[in-house]
Amino acid sequence: MDNLIATAADLTGDRAIIARAEAVRPDVAAAGNDIENKRRLPPALLDRLHDAQLFRLLLPRSTDGIETDPVTFFHVIETIAKADASTAWCLSQAGGCAMSAAYLDLPVARAIFGDPRAVLAWGPGPKVRAIECEGGYGVTGVWAFASGGRHATWLGAHCPIFAADGTPRLEANGMPLERTMLVRTEDVEWTDIWNTVGLRGTASDQFALNDFFVPTDHSITREFDRECRESGPLYRMGAGTCYQVGFAGVACGIARSTLDDFVEVARNKVPRGAKGILRDNAVVQTGLAQAEVNLRAARGFVLQSMAEIWKDLVAGASITVAQRITVRMAATNAIHKAREAVDFAYNAAGATAIFEGHPLERRFRDIHTVTQQLQGQIRHFETVGAWMMGVDVDLTFV
Repeated sequence: MDNLIATAADLTGDRAIIARAEAVRPDVAAAGNDIENKRRLPPALLDRLHDAQLFRLLLPRSTDGIETDPVTFFHVIETIAKADASTAWCLSQAGGCAMSAAYLDLPVARAIFGDPRAVLAWGPGPKVRAIECEGGYGVTGVWAFASGGRHATWLGAHCPIFAADGTPRLEANGMPLERTMLVRTEDVEWTDIWNTVGLRGTASDQFALNDFFVPTDHSITREFDRECRESGPLYRMGAGTCYQVGFAGVACGIARSTLDDFVEVARNKVPRGAKGILRDNAVVQTGLAQAEVNLRAARGFVLQSMAEIWKDLVAGASITVAQRITVRMAATNAIHKAREAVDFAYNAAGATAIFEGHPLERRFRDIHTVTQQLQGQIRHFETVGAWMMGVDVDLTFV
């Protein structure tokens, strides 16, 4: 019985930190229309998020971060996502990016994250390069999908490395050597590209650099086990796993509010051509119950798996490939079960859900944008299944 109680406690996370998210949640919900229309998190809301230190959840304590555990991180992101998916997405993205402080020399980490309003954002770039030069790199390229970049203080530009003569630098295994260059937001040129179906408030725009000098100590590898300075359990897990947990939290939060909103619709709506209210329809009752069960089960799989892995990390272990596979399958499953729940509610609500500004309409768009992003793509199940059968697979995004 004691073990069961301990396990249940492990799933609840740090209630004091989660309470910060609960306290901010009404402000997030109130800003929803503004976020959607202006495609930005408004300044007043950013003030509240910074006051609650929600951008510093995964930042090391050595740089004045909270350095919380991933179960608590899931709960915080899910709580915010119940009110607005874009805000939760920005917090999840910023949390993973902040873990880069663990790979920087401490004075550099403190210089970048010393500002209590510091936020790091980054995104991929297909045609980019960093050319070695004295003391650092000359960086050129265009990067996109920089979620939260418009309110960030620093940006990360991920680059393959080239020698001064243009020869690509290679790893020992023959793969290109890559590093992420950290630059101040004011040093980049922005292009507004974020006109999207959902997650509009993330402002995941495009930025560019042209032969911009980046000092060597302002570059990192995202391979957490190669240059990590911090010894805490969070940094023996890596940012990739935290992204998976966080974005699963976004999806579960969207689905939770969607089902709650649907119940309110069903209690009052008489569908055209029907004799009674929607809630009395047996098909709808069954569908709602199945959506609820699947969402709870998928959410529980994420929390249970992460809590068990966290115990090993706290005991001094580093995350294993098998554990990474478990988190990957749990997170991807949660995202898609959340999408199924939202789809049920949207379809069952009928024409009520199609109007711009209705909560079901917005959440339908948001969840379908989540599933299109790297962490939500269904192809991850192929990787998991192949690994289970002993096939040699690419574990880059596991």
